[in-house]
Amino acid sequence: MSKLIRNLSINRKLLLILVFSSVTSLLFAGVLLVVLEISEFQRVTSEDLSAFAKIVGNRSSAALLFEDKKVAQENLAVLHTLPAVQVSCLYDAHGAVFAELHKDEQHHLNCPALIKAEKTRFEFGHLAVIQSIVEGGTEIGTIYIHADLSAGYWQKIQFTGLIFLVLIGVSILAFFLSTPLLKLISAPIKKLVNTVKQISETQDFSLRAVKVNNDETGVLVDAFNALIATVNNQNKALTRAKNRYLALYDDNPTMIFNLNEFGVILSVNRTGAKHLGATVKDLQGCSIFDFIHIEDMSSVHQLLEDCMFRSMQAHKQDFRQIRHNGQVIWVRATGKKITDDAGQISYLLVCEDITEARLLSEKIAYQASHDSLTGLANRSQFDNYIKQSVVSAHADSLQHVLCYLDLDQFKVVNDTCGHLAGDELLRQLGDLLKRNIRRHDFVARLGGDEFGILMHDCSLSEAFMACEKLRDMVRDFHFAWEDRSFTIGVSIGISAITGTSSNAVDLLKEADAACYAAKDKGRNRVHVYRPDDEELAMRQGEMQWVERIQQGLAQNRFCLYGQPIVAIGHEEEGLHFETLVRYQDENGRIIPPGAFLPAAERYNLASELDRWVVSHLFAWMAQKEGFLQQLSVCSVNLSGVSMSDETMLAFISEQFDIWGIPPHKICFEVTETAAIANLSYATNFIHQLRNKGCSFSLDDFGSGLSSFAYLKNLPVDYLKIDGLFVKDILDDKVDLAMVKSINEVGHVMDKKTIAEFVENEQIFNLLNVLGVDYAQGYGIGKPVPLDELKLIKPFPVLSK
Repeated sequence: MSKLIRNLSINRKLLLILVFSSVTSLLFAGVLLVVLEISEFQRVTSEDLSAFAKIVGNRSSAALLFEDKKVAQENLAVLHTLPAVQVSCLYDAHGAVFAELHKDEQHHLNCPALIKAEKTRFEFGHLAVIQSIVEGGTEIGTIYIHADLSAGYWQKIQFTGLIFLVLIGVSILAFFLSTPLLKLISAPIKKLVNTVKQISETQDFSLRAVKVNNDETGVLVDAFNALIATVNNQNKALTRAKNRYLALYDDNPTMIFNLNEFGVILSVNRTGAKHLGATVKDLQGCSIFDFIHIEDMSSVHQLLEDCMFRSMQAHKQDFRQIRHNGQVIWVRATGKKITDDAGQISYLLVCEDITEARLLSEKIAYQASHDSLTGLANRSQFDNYIKQSVVSAHADSLQHVLCYLDLDQFKVVNDTCGHLAGDELLRQLGDLLKRNIRRHDFVARLGGDEFGILMHDCSLSEAFMACEKLRDMVRDFHFAWEDRSFTIGVSIGISAITGTSSNAVDLLKEADAACYAAKDKGRNRVHVYRPDDEELAMRQGEMQWVERIQQGLAQNRFCLYGQPIVAIGHEEEGLHFETLVRYQDENGRIIPPGAFLPAAERYNLASELDRWVVSHLFAWMAQKEGFLQQLSVCSVNLSGVSMSDETMLAFISEQFDIWGIPPHKICFEVTETAAIANLSYATNFIHQLRNKGCSFSLDDFGSGLSSFAYLKNLPVDYLKIDGLFVKDILDDKVDLAMVKSINEVGHVMDKKTIAEFVENEQIFNLLNVLGVDYAQGYGIGKPVPLDELKLIKPFPVLSK
């Protein structure tokens, strides 16, 4: 009860005090009033009845002396005029009832038998009055009156109740009149309390309590406001200090973790929580290792150990953290052990998010080691793996295998559908190779349409079988582009990496040579490099020619020769010859083109050689006095690469302009196979130069599989019949038929024919019979330096 009262508001406590005091006063006043009224009522009644008894006794003394009961009865009747008197008795001197009178006959009370023992007394609302009758100093009798005071009592109670109700009313009126006075005390205190609550809830220390009175509550309000002002100033100072701290801690762009010695997070700033995708509260109590990548656990343990045992310096470590959503971020952490005043050890870990820099670094490293088109490793990365394999082969006596892959017919896709199709084909093939090699093997794109595979711990026989499977997969692969479908092949060269292998460069040369040997054997096959392989030795010889060709172009070691071409069966005015190129070595020896042209064509030097020939030939002809006047036609050989070189047309036109060579005196020779392989480029190339006045000759015609089919689409002026058919026409009927048919078809298409390899007069005469237009060969004239060229008289022509 007391606890309940203590929790009441001051206003209610004041009201409770007022009510309690009023009720207590009313109860006390009411009881006191009742007691006083009853006591007074008893006293007055007792005195009145005693007086009446004395009067009646005096009047009845004569009746007692004379024993006159009638008079005695009449005297007693006076008493019964009183409402309260119920019984009245007159006793004689001996205590015997002399006369008695009862008001209620049915329920009357008897007069006491022994009057001497009776005394005046109150008993349960009744009053018994005993009054002695004395005459001359002698007691002659006794008056006994019994009165019922209930009605009197009830009247007193009613009166007292009325008085009590009046008091209650007055008290209630006083209560209501006192309430505003109580508010004068409670209202200021209540306002002060409300201000305290508001400040507590809002933490707004700028609020102030309102002073109402100048009494003690006013003093309390003033003291409170002064206290709050002091608190407000201190709070502002604390807030400024807190903001400065937050700027250094929570708003710090780095992640700050405070860890106990077991790695449990004691505190973390908002940046750290934000980077981990959680709240500060969620992270507190968690282990830092819950957010460390499993592969970096040992690194973080080592970092904390370093901080513990080398506490005088800070330690750094890069590692990966895992956010709540599973995302991995890279951080660079700086850690240091700290000890507080209580000697408690903890770690301060300051982490910087380096994910972007790390990813950029990895991206740069990836781009530096991978092909952007296929996503495979590039040549540089492949070279590193070869070097590692060489070291492994030497150290562990293992054998690895290097495979060099070159796609066949890739150029067809590139030329017919464009480079986008070619790029897509390379992407798909790269994915095909990656999915079909062994788990420990390594595949890379080496450039263009070339790929490399490094087979770890593999014998040559196993590698050969694996490459055959890859070759079959590539052969069965169908590449679809728009409404077209293509099949391609792959030529694969294999080289073993053993304990005797020297370096990556030589191994790549061996595999490259083996790959080209596979191409020479018909493409779409696998070739294994062996040191005693004659074909590979020839290929390596070609590779050695690359440097010599480049030196020859730079040092003008090439020299121009000419071989005459003569008319058959008709006269031709002027000199007609084919320009040929030779190489002069350091010792002055002349080396024929068969030694270096295959290397030039294979290693993309043919176009540069063609430019050298055209520029030097045109310069010689322009500077050779009188040569252009006696020249009929000069044939110049162009490689297939030159016809697909977009800058070659501009170069030739420029040379015509520089040297003033008449275009109609120049005939460019292209081989049938080169023209067919680059049909669209060749056709455009021929048209452009023919429009300038040049003529064209199709060299080695008949060597291709579809010569006649392509002939209609090639706007050439001459057909040079392949010498392989010409040299044996005297003895081989098939060769004779081929020469005859080529000549006839050429004439039907308005093209002149030139027979190569005319080595004697008999062949010359037979060609005349067949109607061939021109002849060229050792039987006509051997190649000689340009300065030694002269008009040659052909064999006497027999009649047809």
